[in-house]
Order: sequence, then structure tokens, then C-alpha cells
Amino acid sequence: MENAGPRGNGLGQLPDPVTSATAVVDARGTVTGWSTGAQRLLGYPYEDVVGRPAARLFGCDADAPVDFSAVLEGRSGTTPLRHRDGHPMEAELRAYPSLDREGNAQWLIVAMPPQRPRPGQEPHPDKDEATTEEAFAQSHLPVMIYDSDLRVLRGSAGATRQLGLTERQMRGRRVTDILPPHVCTTVEEGMRRVFDTGEPELFHVHGRPRPGAHGSFWAVTVSPVRNPAGEVRHVQVVALDTTEQHRARERLALLNDVSAQVGSTLDVTRTAQEMADFAVGRLADFISIDLLDSLFRGFEPRPPSGGSIGLRRAAQQSVLPGVPESVIQPGDVDYYPDSSPPARCLLTGHSSLHSTRDEAVESWGTADPERAVKVRTFGMHSLMVIPLRARGITLGVAVLVRHRRRDPFDEDDLLLAEEIAARAAVAVDNARRFTRERTTALALQRSLLPQRLAAQEAVEVAHRYLPARSRAGLGGDWFDVIPLSGARVALVVGDVVGHGLHASATMGRLRTAVRTLADVDLPPEELLVHLDDLVTHLRTEEGAVTDSELDVVTDLIATCLYLVYDPVSRRCRAAGAGHPPPAVVTPDGTAEFIDLPVGPPLGVGGLPFEAVEWEVPRGSLLALYTDGLLEVPEHDLGKGMALLRRRLERPPRSLEALCDDLVQTLLPAQPSDDVALLIARTRTLDSGRVATWDLPADPAAVAGARGEVSRRLAKWGLQEVSFTAELVVSELVTNAIRYGGPPIQLRLIQDTVLICEVSDGSSTAPHMRRARTFDEGGRGLLLVAQFAERWGTRHLPGGKSIWAEIDIQNERT
Repeated sequence: MENAGPRGNGLGQLPDPVTSATAVVDARGTVTGWSTGAQRLLGYPYEDVVGRPAARLFGCDADAPVDFSAVLEGRSGTTPLRHRDGHPMEAELRAYPSLDREGNAQWLIVAMPPQRPRPGQEPHPDKDEATTEEAFAQSHLPVMIYDSDLRVLRGSAGATRQLGLTERQMRGRRVTDILPPHVCTTVEEGMRRVFDTGEPELFHVHGRPRPGAHGSFWAVTVSPVRNPAGEVRHVQVVALDTTEQHRARERLALLNDVSAQVGSTLDVTRTAQEMADFAVGRLADFISIDLLDSLFRGFEPRPPSGGSIGLRRAAQQSVLPGVPESVIQPGDVDYYPDSSPPARCLLTGHSSLHSTRDEAVESWGTADPERAVKVRTFGMHSLMVIPLRARGITLGVAVLVRHRRRDPFDEDDLLLAEEIAARAAVAVDNARRFTRERTTALALQRSLLPQRLAAQEAVEVAHRYLPARSRAGLGGDWFDVIPLSGARVALVVGDVVGHGLHASATMGRLRTAVRTLADVDLPPEELLVHLDDLVTHLRTEEGAVTDSELDVVTDLIATCLYLVYDPVSRRCRAAGAGHPPPAVVTPDGTAEFIDLPVGPPLGVGGLPFEAVEWEVPRGSLLALYTDGLLEVPEHDLGKGMALLRRRLERPPRSLEALCDDLVQTLLPAQPSDDVALLIARTRTLDSGRVATWDLPADPAAVAGARGEVSRRLAKWGLQEVSFTAELVVSELVTNAIRYGGPPIQLRLIQDTVLICEVSDGSSTAPHMRRARTFDEGGRGLLLVAQFAERWGTRHLPGGKSIWAEIDIQNERT
């Protein structure tokens, strides 16, 4: 066992194991070796010790770990031990670390009886104590020892340096005599708790340790100091300056907040204001952000050419109410001399850090006396000028000022401000680009939407179009009111899926196509079939479309609702392609949605569309809309339709007021999707304004038809158009008799124009042709086209109707 100790480990010459008591203890504190000298010293035989905890030899709990680092080689001391018979004893211990045969850590413990010093070699009684005193006194950390009355007993060199007092001046004084009041309360309460509980505490305080010092952040640890009996007689207070760590955390938190919340909207001014709001109070006392004027209109920024530079104030903020430091208001233009720091910053793209005593700042104040007065009035002492750069272009300048904080800006503050400005500049540039595209798309969309609705007497209409205010941009919603033959009118709403310029352009193409198909007088379900074919062809030609704003591939799909109202029969016929159904409000205030078959959206292809026909009372309301009116973040389409129904059932009001009410109550302040709304109040042409005659398929009936028309026009007071009307009716009736088939019917309608209609049982459409000189026929439709304002053919379930419109307004004037 004596040979278990280390050999050749560089630890110096070991004591002789024959004359010394030695033991080997492994890393877990278990005795693995025991010498005869150890048995003589402590009385334990080998078999009673090996394999058991070494703690029992030290008078400790058998389960308590033993730390031999306190008696490492070269540092010996007198250690209390316990003899086998139970009496305490002391020995000088030395511990030598080594490795066993498997390479595991172990300790060789050497114990010797205390040696009395030889005559003349007695150590100085205060030698060890002096070493301890020197270590405490020279500690660079602020360390204080307090008694139970919370009065200072000792203070380290670090404490005297931070507090500006000598240890003699601190002794006997309480915390309240040394530290600021708010710090005193925290520290004293902590010390009292440690005296009561005996448990150490850690807390954080902020303040100036002495007058004139900078405010710092401190991590303060209060620990109990016990006597041999285990009683807490004193407390030790250690303070660690964590100011740099605290500032680093603040900078990181500020950058995180800027990244998360600056640029929350796509508005240039709001984005700049968000940056100002975050920087003030956390980095600066006052900040102004000025941008190139072109940014507010969405144009590409251009660097100034030199001279005095004008920048528009986008945002400003201050720790003082009302931002009294500013010389201008947001939205105004500020002019900077070419030698001023902001002008140099804009031209060079480099930031700069200044004291207000710098020559460049004083020269700026000389050129701008009003600004110099502000500097003196508020005691501004430090400023930073930071460029807002994105894509290599300087968009503007931010000026950050301190006047309330005593600490001037430093290089770390400059780096932080540059990082904030860089992130804000990207958000500003995104907002600028969004503004440009939105302006372009809005101009395109408005040019494609009806500037004024065509005159017609079938319905009274009011409408609203609200462009989206989201990052996705404008959509492809549209509406239209199209006069049809026979005094009828078509009401249309549609929505192209997607946003941006492409959606707006597609909307314009579809609206044009609907108008073209409406001129052919197709029924709603057939019109949607042709429109679906058009969208399918467009998809094939264009392929998948990438939305420039969202960078997302979208298909060309649209929805549409086409409704035709006839004021003579008071009947509506409608068909939808993936669009919400129309709402009908009867004169008694009852609102309901038409049970319209849900057809597929335009562009899906291959599925039929179905139409629904119903009669509406005179004075009923028809409400057509896009899903943007109903599908909002607050509720879905179903709940939106229920809300729309309740609002429509309110007491009658003007159509304009009703549109405003629906927009205000159903939509959020910033709608995320386009909204098209069309409200129509139906009118009725009474029987007194409509005349109908059934005619035989006999050429002799033409003269009788002319006579009936003449008499009816005289009754209506339209004698001035009698000649034109008789000529048109004569040609239309002759054409029906000659080329059509029975039954033949003539109808006159007095509307804003005089409408002449002749229907027959043939589905063959007439064609206008150029007659040669000696041809006896072929001039009828040519004459109709010359004398009528408009003419055309409408297909009916049992044939066709040829109609012509004769202007009566100009004739009356």
C-alpha cells in the first residue's frame, strides 16, 4: 500500500512513507490505501478503513464530500482529525494529486503530528493574518463587511476607489451615509434578509456610487459570514459593475425591437416615425429624420447636385413633450448648408459623431442662427449624423442629439445608430417602392374603371371602390353599369384573384370583354361561358404569373356576377362565376340573398353556368359587391353576409348614404383587399310608356304599322320624331316579313330614347350589306343605321328581336 503514491510527477520530494502516516483516496472520497503509520496515528486497522469514506476520519458526516484542494502540495495546515477511540486530534496534512493504474484521479494524503518550531524559528504571530489582510485590502472588487447593525467594518481597495472614501472614513457608517437613497433601500433590505435567513442574495441596482460619477449598473451579492458556531455575525457585500453588459443587452433589445416593429406599415412617413419613436429615450434625447422629397411620391431617389440641400422632415421625436427642440414641423422642408454635417452625410453616405463645440457644428450654427439658439437653450452637447442608405443610395439623414443625458455619444452608440438606420432605411425603401407601384396600379385601375356611368333609366345607382391598403397591393376588383337594348340594364361586379399591376391590367381586359359581350345581348349564363373561355385562353398565353410584390406564383382566376334588369317586365336574370350572390331589398325593408347556383370561377373551364330569374317590386334595391366587403380579419364571409343583411334592412335612405354606411360599418380602417360595391334602386316603365302590336306576316301590314306608330307618338307628344320612327319601323317590319317568320311583334318604348323593336320567329340574324345601284333591296338596315342612334339584334328563346334607338332629346331641343 505504501507504494501506491505517485512517482516522478514533478511535485518535489515526498515524505518518507515509513515514518509518515499515508493514505490514498480516490476521486469519490473513498479510501483505497492505508499505511501502518496511518494506523499508528489514528488507531484504525487496514480492514476498517479501506473501501470506506474518508470523511469519517475528519469528524464529518460519512456522506459529506471531502475537498482536498485546500491542502494541495506546498500548502499545509493543521487539520482536525478523529481517533478510533473518539477523541479529537490534529495533524498537518499534505495532499498530492496523482493517477491510478487505470488513469483515474486520486490523492495521496500524508499526515504528520504537528511539529513545534525550533528555538529562534517561531513564526511571527500575525504572519498569516497579514497575508489575508493584504489580499482583502488589495482586492480590486468592491467588497464590504457589515456588522449586525449594518455598519461598515471593512472595505476593499475596489470599494474605496468606487465610493471615493478611505476605509477609515467608511468604518462605522451605514449604507444610508454612503450610497444614494434608492440604492440604500435595496442594499439594506437585502442585508437584513441575509441576517434573518442566512441565505445569500443577488440583486441588481443602478446609480452613482459617488457624486460626480457616471450612473452604473451593479450586480450586488450579499453573503453571510458565520462564526465557528455557525451563527451569522457579519455580512459580506460584493458589487460587480455590469454596466457594459447592461448596455449590450439594451442595444440588442433595441435592435430586436427595430427589426420587429419598424416597417410594420408600407407608409414612408410612418416607417420613419417608428424609427424615431424607438431611438428616443433609449439612445437619444431628440431625433429628426429628413428624407429626399422624391421618396414621398414613390420616385427613385436622386442624389443632390450640391449647394444648399433641401430635405423634407419625415419624423421627429423628443423626450420632451411637443418636441420643442425642432425648428420645423413634419412635412416641412429643411435646408442644410453644403458644409453642415447633414449635408456632408447625404453627399458622402458616411456617418459622423460630433460635440456641439466642434468646428463643423459651430459653423453650421453660424449659418443657421435659429438652430444655434435651440442648441444653447436646451444644452445640447453631443450629436450623431447617420445616413439612411438602401441599395447603395442615400435616402435621407437622421440627426440624433443628447441634452438630458450627461454622457456624450461614443463609438458604440454610433455603431448602434448605424445599424438602426440601415434597418430602417430598408423599410423606408420598401415603403417607397410600394408607394410607387401602388400609385401606378391605382392610376391604371382608375383609368380602367368607369369614370362615369352611362345614362339609363332602368335603375338609380350608387357605387364605391376602395383600393387595398396592404402590402399585397391593389387587386383586380371592378364594377360596371351597361345599358342594354329594350331599356334594360346590366349590373356587373368582378374580382381578379391576385394583386398588383398584373391584376389591374387583367381586370381592364375582362371589363372590356364583358362590355363587348353585353353589346351582343347574350344572356348572363352564355356571357359567362364566353368570358370563361377568354380567361382560359389568357392563362394559356401567359402561363403562371409571378406577383411582383409578393414574389408568389399565382394562376389567372377571376370571379364575376352578371345581372340583367328589365324595367318593363320588372324581372331580373343573373348568373355568377364563383362570386357571392346579390342581395335584394324589397320596399318593405326585407333583405335576402338570391339563391344563385354557385358556378365555377372564371378560368377553371369545363363546367356550365346556370342563371336564375325572378321578379322584383318597383323600388327594390339590388346590392352587388366583391368579397373584400365581407371577408375581413374580424369575421369570415358567412358572418359578413349576415352583417350586410342587417345593415340593408335599416330604414330607407339615399343610396349614397347607404354606401357610406356599409363601408364604415363592415370594413376596417385599412382594408386588406379591394372592395367594389354597387347599389341599384329599380325603376319601372309603366304600361303607358310601352306600346305593343302583333302583326301578320303580310307586306300590307307595314302601312298599318306606320299608322299605329304615328298615332302613338302623337299621344306621347313625340311628333317631331314621327317621320324617323315611321321609316325605321317600316324597314324593320318589312325585313321581318320578308326574311323572318311568324309570330311578328312590334313594340315601342318611351325611355330616354325612343326604342323600336320588331321580333319574329326566325333565329337568323340580319346582315347589313351595300346595295348596288340597280338593286331593288338591300338598303333597309343601311337606312336604319343612318337614322337611328344605335341598332342591333337580340336573340330570344323563340327567335330574335331587331331594335333601333331614336334620339328624342335633341329633337325636343
